Amino acid sequence: MFNGKTILITGGTGSFGNAVLKRFLHTSIKEIRIFSRDEKKQHDMRVQMQNPKLKFYIGDVRDYNSINGAMSGVDYIFHAAALKQVPSCEFYPIEAVKTNILGTENVLSAAIANKVKKVICLSTDKAVYPVNAMGMSKAMMEKVMVAVSRNLEGTVICGTRYGNVMASRGSVIPLFVEQIAAGKPITVTDPAMTRFMMTLDESVELVLFAFTHGENGDIFVQKAPAATVAVLARALLEVMGRPDHPILEIGTRHGEKLFETLLSREEMSQAEDRGNYYRVPPDGRDLNYAKFVEEGERRISAGQDYNSENTHQLDVPAMKELLLRLEFVQRVKRGELAILDD
Repeated sequence: MFNGKTILITGGTGSFGNAVLKRFLHTSIKEIRIFSRDEKKQHDMRVQMQNPKLKFYIGDVRDYNSINGAMSGVDYIFHAAALKQVPSCEFYPIEAVKTNILGTENVLSAAIANKVKKVICLSTDKAVYPVNAMGMSKAMMEKVMVAVSRNLEGTVICGTRYGNVMASRGSVIPLFVEQIAAGKPITVTDPAMTRFMMTLDESVELVLFAFTHGENGDIFVQKAPAATVAVLARALLEVMGRPDHPILEIGTRHGEKLFETLLSREEMSQAEDRGNYYRVPPDGRDLNYAKFVEEGERRISAGQDYNSENTHQLDVPAMKELLLRLEFVQRVKRGELAILDD
């Protein structure tokens, strides 16, 4: 479906954008547009890739005119631009609103105006039963996505939710590696805390599945395994040949949950099993409030959510196997990353 097509990636210099480039840049795709605020990261990507199919646009999703100006002739959009760090959003919640909610509205409005065929909005498990500003802003982003997609013709808008994307920028695995390289103890919050485990390649596969099968308002999640923080830390230490390296428990941080949820109980009652994925169709009710007040669903009360506690749990050997599939970990073991320099 991408042969001869032009795609745009908002927030395209991030981990997801790099994974998409790795997958598509040397195919028959016509053009990939990188839209982001960071000119330094764009310059580094331009120098590294040196590919005429790659085009760069400086701008901010908060500014409708800048994102609209990058969309002429675009067929498909990966909307990955977001404020993702939990502490940053806690201290600056309005900034999360401006980027994650209002910025998404700008992207979708511009996509519709430019007759883009399909838009995939990337969300997070933190949007389900959110306890922090980042998750709340992403939950509202999903509501905006579903609302805009109602009765829409010509453009399809749907979403994906991710768990923990392993070794992505700002995630815990690079932090652990830096601590090990610096001779500092690995800091874990609660050893029993569980998180979904997904590779960057799997995150791209999820988006491609949504592109292929998604209809307006759909949300897709991958059936992902999970592991405790203790299992992750122990597996990483063994992979790096430091099994006796110290681990320091520091306690749960502000805005963190003991486990994450990819689908709420309400969503699971409506979800369609698509093999390796779940599809959650949008709520089709209109402004007839009687449908909300007078009609219910018995199966909601009987069901349960899909979370990192009740999914398949990885042990240390399985976690090691998964870690060794990561390009980041492979480069660390080969000593190619600067963070290993003593």
